[in-house]
Amino acid sequence: MAAPVSESGKGLLGEACSVLPGGAAPYGNFPDYSRFHPPEGRLRLLPAALLSQLFPSPRAGPLLGLDVGCNSGELSTALYSHLLGFGKSEASQGCSVPEKDLCLLCCDIDPGLIERAKKYSPFPGAISYATLDIMDTDAREVLLSSYLSRFGRFAFDICFCMSVTMWIHLNHGDSGLVKFLSCLASQCTYLLIEPQPWKCYRAAARRLRKLGRNDFDHFRSLTISGNMAEEITQILTKGCAMELVCCFGSTSWDRSLLLFKSKETRSLP
Repeated sequence: MAAPVSESGKGLLGEACSVLPGGAAPYGNFPDYSRFHPPEGRLRLLPAALLSQLFPSPRAGPLLGLDVGCNSGELSTALYSHLLGFGKSEASQGCSVPEKDLCLLCCDIDPGLIERAKKYSPFPGAISYATLDIMDTDAREVLLSSYLSRFGRFAFDICFCMSVTMWIHLNHGDSGLVKFLSCLASQCTYLLIEPQPWKCYRAAARRLRKLGRNDFDHFRSLTISGNMAEEITQILTKGCAMELVCCFGSTSWDRSLLLFKSKETRSLP
């Protein structure tokens, strides 16, 4: 999500990615995130037929997905396998995937996590990994437009943003969070997002204080607070031309999975 790496280890800022003693990660780039929040906790909430439900009409090319703050790729791979109907054995064996089904671009600011994702990816032909500071406008434009142009497209069909919003918010403030959400909304038809609740903000700040570090730069000045799922829903629906399609429920660690759809028409090949 590095910098803000989502708690899923997703780095997103342009500063050094450092994990401090005691498990504190100022940018959320936890190297072993999937051990304490395994992918199955989200997958059990998502219909395996989600893509066919969202995109029932035949397509000339593949569906395109963007995973922002992919960490070392465990959740990206699990999502891909789940949505395409692969079992664990098929995913671990790296079975051939028809490119017409889904191509996924996964990005993270932490180059070490990206290298690990590339090394262990079971689907190198369908899932691409790239180091990216998503808040760097120029770098973002270069990477995303280059990827989309390979398919003659101008936007992604679906974007995944799993436990990333808090790290953007803490490190970029209220305005940064709004800009980030606006960016995501402009890049896709559907957005599947998992916001961290406010208690996670307090826990992240507390971990830093225990190490004698200062609070996050923006923590004390944030005015967007409280029910973060509701706050993010309001930002996306009132300011980003999206509508809430579905809440798939909450994970065992109390995070909602929210699906939004753009109200704007996206160009197809």
